[in-house]
Parts: sequence; C-alpha cells; structure tokens
Amino acid sequence: MITTERTFSVPTRADVSANNQAIFDKLQKGIGFVPNLYAYFAKNETALGDYLALQNRKSTLKAKEREVINLVVSQINNCHYCQSAHTAIGKLNGFSDDQILEIRSGSASFDSKLNALAEFTKSVTINHGAGDQEIIDAFFEAGYNEANLIDVIMVIGDKIISNYIHNITGFEIDFPLAEKI
Repeated sequence: MITTERTFSVPTRADVSANNQAIFDKLQKGIGFVPNLYAYFAKNETALGDYLALQNRKSTLKAKEREVINLVVSQINNCHYCQSAHTAIGKLNGFSDDQILEIRSGSASFDSKLNALAEFTKSVTINHGAGDQEIIDAFFEAGYNEANLIDVIMVIGDKIISNYIHNITGFEIDFPLAEKI
C-alpha cells in the first residue's frame, strides 16, 4: 500500500467562522499576532474559545510556575512548537536561557520550590498521571497544597492538548526556535 504524508494548513482569518474571527481580532489586538497553534484550533467552531478559556482560567499558580509546567511537559512530549513558544514566554517571565534548558530537563536547581514543581510535573507526565511518592511528598513539602496540585494537573492537560495537536500536524513554528536538547 502506498501512503502519502498529509499536510496540515493553518487557516487565515478569512478561512474561519465569524466567532473565531472575533477571537482572532482579540488576539491580534492583545498580543500582536495570532499564533499558528491558536489559528489551527479555529478549524473547529468551538475549540479555540474552549482552549483559550482553559489556558486563561484563574489559577493558584503564578505565571512563572505555569511556565515551568509548560516547559517540562513540552520537552517530555517532544513538541518543538511549544518548547519554542514557552521558551519565549519563559524569558518574558524572567527565566534565563540556561534556566529554561534546565527546567525543560525537569529540574530547577536555582529555586527549591520550582525544582519540586519541575520534578513533580516530570514524574506525573512521564507516568501518565501517576507519580513517584517521594516526588509527590517533596511537592507538598515545598509549600504546595492540594489546590495547587489540581492546577498543576490542569496545566499539564492544557499542554498535552497543544503538544499533541502540533506533534500530529507539524505546522510552521511562528516563534524563535528553541534549542533542541
């Protein structure tokens, strides 16, 4: 049997519904462009709005903590799009290039609380929702609570969604490319 590789395209504003065009306009106004990942979600009538609601929900976690999760999960799932996007966002949140690379590997020796978070995130992601008990205990000993645990799992889920979308479609990365490790 002969197979061909499917090519996935990112829709333009003109290609999407009026509802998604309004979201494109808000993104354009808010961040200056519509990232290809978000544009791809707009191929579905409700997915873009749903995804943005998940991504922008209130959280017990600080922006830096969410970026730790995003970087760890994107590395484990080998999503170069999300590694690149969250490297840029991580820098905006004050992480250095070296810190970002360390976080992507699943640790943050420069901050004990973020290290516990990175190790917890790595363990949960690699173990598909289960975690190593010592790492779970260290997460709580670092000062996190059960509300934080729920938010970490929510961010892991968010990132798995976007990682899987890009890993299947492979559309163009529209952020500065992250270093591969």
